Amino acid sequence: MKLDADSGLLDQARQVRSPNQDERPSGCEPELLVIHSISLPPGEYGGPWIERLFCNDLEPSAHAYFAEIADLRVSAHLLIRRDGELVQFVPFHCRAWHAGLSSYEGRECCNDFSIGIELEGTDQGDFTSAQYAALIDVVALLDETYPGISPQRIAGHSDIAPGRKTDPGPGFDWLALGPNARGRSV
Repeated sequence: MKLDADSGLLDQARQVRSPNQDERPSGCEPELLVIHSISLPPGEYGGPWIERLFCNDLEPSAHAYFAEIADLRVSAHLLIRRDGELVQFVPFHCRAWHAGLSSYEGRECCNDFSIGIELEGTDQGDFTSAQYAALIDVVALLDETYPGISPQRIAGHSDIAPGRKTDPGPGFDWLALGPNARGRSV
């Protein structure tokens, strides 16, 4: 797997461009990796719903829960499906709209300086070995490409938005990212 630093794209990821992105503020580079979890409908895996949400194409009548979220304008840089498939929505050098109201080490607006990776899963469930394998490979590439990203600069969504978000949840194995991974959701 390779990451093109100029385009911000992974060569082995299926590319699905989300409109929910923009340029990072001047001088902002990726310095934080935020781990999320998502399943749509909640607790169900597979299907087109996550991609449709990130592309503003979620049909509110397709599921009762979708009526609540269809108007959201959100995205992530990358989704890792249960089987390890990578789906990239936003180039890594651009700002994805994944963190919302957030703060990391006293610094607000985490979208400005972070990369958001969604794992297909729930806050209460476990993740697959294929997902961890893909995530470890992606983290290594990000660490090589962006000097501010390292295993010590990884947080859960719950860490940057405590009280508001609970993902990736207690089922996420922070130690799978190595002994120096710094997720505070442990």
